[in-house]
Amino acid sequence: MTDILMPERNNEGFLECAGDWNPKVAEVIAGDDGISLGENHWEIIRFLRDFYKQHEMSPPSNRLFVKAVKEALGEEKGNSIYLMQLFPGTPAKTACRIAGLPRPTNCL
Repeated sequence: MTDILMPERNNEGFLECAGDWNPKVAEVIAGDDGISLGENHWEIIRFLRDFYKQHEMSPPSNRLFVKAVKEALGEEKGNSIYLMQLFPGTPAKTACRIAGLPRPTNCL
């Protein structure tokens, strides 16, 4: 991977300015979490970025994240097990951080 100048992030790894995000930044943030981004990851990242554009917020909780993915991409992808496999820990928080979005409001 080429060296890139990483934008400023807060103590939880979220970008200080969402406008600084690009796919290379996403790869670095994912790498910090031990995640190698594949097409399934990018599908969720694109979904989250579209969700953010439409609603001007990140999904506020894991439960609503799963529900929104289910409505947009179907039951196979809109379930917590699938999303936890892609984004370990707290899927909404991890996926939003990688997608360059603000921290979901109700995530621990």
